[in-house]
Amino acid sequence: MSQIILACLAVVAVASPQYPRDPRFIAIVHENSENDGNGNYNFQYEGENGIFVDGSGRRGSKGQSNMQGFYRFPLPEGGIAEVRYTADENGFRAESPLIPKPHPLPAHAVEQIRIAEEQRRRGIIWD
Repeated sequence: MSQIILACLAVVAVASPQYPRDPRFIAIVHENSENDGNGNYNFQYEGENGIFVDGSGRRGSKGQSNMQGFYRFPLPEGGIAEVRYTADENGFRAESPLIPKPHPLPAHAVEQIRIAEEQRRRGIIWD
C-alpha cells in the first residue's frame, strides 16, 4: 500500500506544471500603428525585454497583402538577432544570419538537372 502511495506522489510531482505560477508580463514601451482601410498599413512596437517589431503592408496586384519588415530580439547568450522578411505573391522569404543556407549543388547534379530540362523541352518522357 505504501508503494502505491509513493508511486502516486511521484506521478503528481512529475506531472506538476513546469512553468512559473506567476507569469511575467512584458510591458510595451513603444507602439505605433497606422491603417488606411485600403490594405495599406504600418506597425511598430517594442517590448521592455528588447523585442522590436517593424512591418508594413500594401495591397498586392491580386488583392493579397504584400508585407515586409523585420523583427529583432536578444539572444540568451548575448547579442541581438534580427530577421528581415518579405511576404508577397512569391511567398514568404526571411533573411537572417541565423537561418541556415543550403549548400550549393555539386557540379554533376547541376549538369543532370540541365540535361533533364533539355530532354523535357524535346518531349522525352521517362516512366
